[in-house]
Amino acid sequence: MRALPADFAPRLIHWQARDGRHGLPWQGTRDPYRVWLSEIMLQQTQVSTVLAYYPRFLERFPDVAALAAAPIDEVMALWSGLGYYSRARNLHRCAQAVVADHAGRFPTTAAGLETLPGIGASTAAAIAAFCFGERVSIVDGNVKRVLARLLAFDGDVGQAAGQRALWDLAQGLLPPQPSNEDMRAYTQGLMDLGATVCTRTRPRCEVCPARGLCLAFEREAIARYPVKTRRVQRRFERWWLLFAVRGDAVWLQRRPERGIWAGLHSPPVFAGEDDMRAAVPAGWPSHWNATEPVAHALTHRELQLLPHWVAVSEAPAGWAGEWVKRSALASVGLPAPVRSLLGGAWATQVLDQ
Repeated sequence: MRALPADFAPRLIHWQARDGRHGLPWQGTRDPYRVWLSEIMLQQTQVSTVLAYYPRFLERFPDVAALAAAPIDEVMALWSGLGYYSRARNLHRCAQAVVADHAGRFPTTAAGLETLPGIGASTAAAIAAFCFGERVSIVDGNVKRVLARLLAFDGDVGQAAGQRALWDLAQGLLPPQPSNEDMRAYTQGLMDLGATVCTRTRPRCEVCPARGLCLAFEREAIARYPVKTRRVQRRFERWWLLFAVRGDAVWLQRRPERGIWAGLHSPPVFAGEDDMRAAVPAGWPSHWNATEPVAHALTHRELQLLPHWVAVSEAPAGWAGEWVKRSALASVGLPAPVRSLLGGAWATQVLDQ
């Protein structure tokens, strides 16, 4: 690999000012709470999706103290549909730590921020750069791709050693003596370049400000980078969901703290129809209504959800959970497909009985 291109940073800063993104609601603020919230929401989530959640979240939790004081169920309910629900639990834990251990103020350095729950190195760097002007580089998924192509980096970015080596190189690309505004523009430029130009497929090399510096472009090897040898195997699973309905309420259980839908509420889940029928209490109706299967894609799973509905007059003896009225569903953390099923026409008809 040849020497790091010294003019990458000024090119990127100039490009960001002219062609980067400037209208996002979390831009233009130096409030670490708002920057932190946007960074957590944007992890593995498209900007278009976050745009719908970010203002609602801020309306209910305008500052870190409000978030720290909120019940976790309310936080999970507002997060419902964003996915990767461990982010919401860590968000709540982090807010409580900031209030309890830092008098309600976020640390002002990347190293200090990284000690908080749920804040990794790249998120800490983003907050420190945007809010406090610290000279530190982010290296999230998009930025790894940008830098790996720029430098023709042959290390495996899916492994810890490769990530550390790339981060060291990223530090060497930073503007040498940046103003606070330069650090913000540089950091935003890295994000914008990865999101809008140096994309995973169909990169727009013809408009890239780093085209004349990019080793992968020079070698006609864009598709080779970033190197990532480890591939996650996706699994297919069927889940039987039993919606037990009593009047205007449905029986919901809290999911375990680890795994799919961790910490959310859902109807009881079974690995097979025989298991589901064997688990129901004696005296329940023998006829259940099955509605259309629902496909639900996760990062490492392809789920087929098979909803079954039964109207009952008593609580399921021995089952964990509680009756939740339809009027209270909006304040309960539910997986997106469960919320959709409970809001469907058939569910409404059953709950109206």
